Amino acid sequence: MAQVIKPPTPAPAPVPAARPGPLTVPVPAAEIFTIAHEYLEAGRIDAAERMIGHVLATMPNQPEALHTKGLIMFRRGRIPEACELMERSIQLGGGKSTHYRNLSEVYRMQCRLDEAVIAARRAITLDPADPLGPFNLAMVLFDRLEIDACIAAARHAIDLRPNLPQAHMKLGQALLMKGDMGPGWDHYEWRYQIPGAQPLMPKSDRPQWDGRQLAAGERLLLVGDQGFGDVVMFARYISWAKTRAVDITIACSSEMEPTLARMYPGIPIVMRWDLIGPFNCYCPFSGLPRLHGTRLENVPAATAYLQADPARAARWRDLLDARVPPGPHGTRLKRIAIAWAGRPTHNNDINRTITLDTLAPLFEVEGIALVSVQKGPATAQMASYKGAAPLINLDADIQDFEDTIAVLANVDLLISVDTSVVHFAGAMGRPVWSMIPYAPDWRWLSEREDSPWYPSLRLFRHPAPRRWDLLVPRVAEALRQFVSA
Repeated sequence: MAQVIKPPTPAPAPVPAARPGPLTVPVPAAEIFTIAHEYLEAGRIDAAERMIGHVLATMPNQPEALHTKGLIMFRRGRIPEACELMERSIQLGGGKSTHYRNLSEVYRMQCRLDEAVIAARRAITLDPADPLGPFNLAMVLFDRLEIDACIAAARHAIDLRPNLPQAHMKLGQALLMKGDMGPGWDHYEWRYQIPGAQPLMPKSDRPQWDGRQLAAGERLLLVGDQGFGDVVMFARYISWAKTRAVDITIACSSEMEPTLARMYPGIPIVMRWDLIGPFNCYCPFSGLPRLHGTRLENVPAATAYLQADPARAARWRDLLDARVPPGPHGTRLKRIAIAWAGRPTHNNDINRTITLDTLAPLFEVEGIALVSVQKGPATAQMASYKGAAPLINLDADIQDFEDTIAVLANVDLLISVDTSVVHFAGAMGRPVWSMIPYAPDWRWLSEREDSPWYPSLRLFRHPAPRRWDLLVPRVAEALRQFVSA
């Protein structure tokens, strides 16, 4: 059966810190630990846990067994248990460099960033030659928004191992966040070499495009990679690519095909690898900014480059007119679209997804109706909504991104966490506010409230990691001003 192009998620951002490798331990159970780690790397978590369980049954305080059990809990997503086991292992004498390095990542996942830095530095002290030590430190420093220190740590890791892709990727993200886009794009190119990253496409003997002018008859394949929002953001570069290549084909997921087909009606789009046919070179969407030579001052298509389908927009206008109630004395309520949860499999989802009730300060703003464009499991939270503002649940009505785009064309403002719908609204030039994590994605840069990628976007930044209780009231106050303006 032919491979189907999946919703692209090849090189997550931010890159996960170094995961544990096999540990050699001078105890009688060393061979068991080695096999258990091999099971872990192969994804056989149950088998690894059974093996370690046998060791702990006879040696309940064996440090390496406790640490390995902690790794198993980490893989299961049971972070507090993983932390407790790893801390206990170190207390009982398991203070190896790898132990501290792994514990640093567990602390980072818990947002215990001060402790994560201490553990990472301890790992570096114990094994200065291990490049994963400074890489893990770079990850923590990025989360603390100590970007210059993060860059130094990532460069240290690269000095120790020049071909360490995750260190190059983290360095690229940090440089891009600072607006240093030249070297930033170069290091960003390492994203598909990171262990565990989903391949861009099936193996091919065709080269990656270097941006040169292609001759007539030379076919360029552009691959819509990474998340849906990334596809929208980087789709602006297709117009530039058309000036370099006459014959272009786009490969993308089925979810994005209708939107890209409307944006570029003259370009063939395929959704199955076996239907692509021969091509001379290829490039992922996310590789186009580097070839274009993008800098902060020359981001292309800064104005709206995505519009709703007119027929769908008209249909959704009628639907919203029927569903949104009038305000006091028949006044029109401001229609505020909301989204509060991203894709659960995103590596940074813990820092960007919230629950609906976290937005409670918005619910009491007068003169608004909330229009949910949220999709996925988080929509179930609307069943317990008790806010003052009317909440319009469109989950059953929104069938695809084309519907989402048509809804956005008929609301006054979108307020969302950092997820794909922000990119759709931004590309349309619609008013959009995004509540981004304390250590945001590189594309939102640092400190500024606007974005060179989307002029209609306003960014709301956390004053401290995961302090939604401090951020959302600021958004609510801004919303009151928006409504009264």
